[in-house]
Amino acid sequence: MFIDGFRRFLSDSGFQIVAQQLEPVLAPDLGYLEVPRASVYVIDAYAQRQATAALLGNIHEHNSGVGLLVVGDNLKEADSYTLLRRGIKEILNYTEAREQLPNALRRVASGGFWVPRHLLSRFVDFILNTDRWQRRNSPAELSQREQQVLVGLREKLANKEVADRLHISERTVKFHVSNLFAKFGVRRRADLILLCCRRDGAAR
Repeated sequence: MFIDGFRRFLSDSGFQIVAQQLEPVLAPDLGYLEVPRASVYVIDAYAQRQATAALLGNIHEHNSGVGLLVVGDNLKEADSYTLLRRGIKEILNYTEAREQLPNALRRVASGGFWVPRHLLSRFVDFILNTDRWQRRNSPAELSQREQQVLVGLREKLANKEVADRLHISERTVKFHVSNLFAKFGVRRRADLILLCCRRDGAAR
């Protein structure tokens, strides 16, 4: 349904459209799917989060520097932060897409952003607070990669999602997670996240 609407939204925009519908059952293989070359990609985030992450990782790997736009309803703020970290330059819901997609595409194609001001502002605050938290609460011997993995765990990302974000293997992520457990003195991911939340509360 979104593909048909997408064609209508852009019928007079001057963009050449190449639409491809991907079945959710293909989610594990989206990281290896051959995607058409384009200067700007619009991704419908209706699919499960892991599928969207795998597809974004695929596009980044084979088409670095392209414009990436995500359209979807009911995106949580944490999901939007993850998308921005992955290089997304536009986030619209379906209603906004009907009205703004052509103009947003032109902005992103020229290297700009099309993200709600309030969301971008809170995202910057989130990045700064995360950086301060890492410097204040992480064990001194934590490596840079372990700090990056820890950020992913605090965002409740799966190992595969952390691997896609950092462009490393899932096996390497598991290795770093194991090291984090040992350094923080916990046995489970939930305990690590709980410990981080308690430290956050104590630092306020």
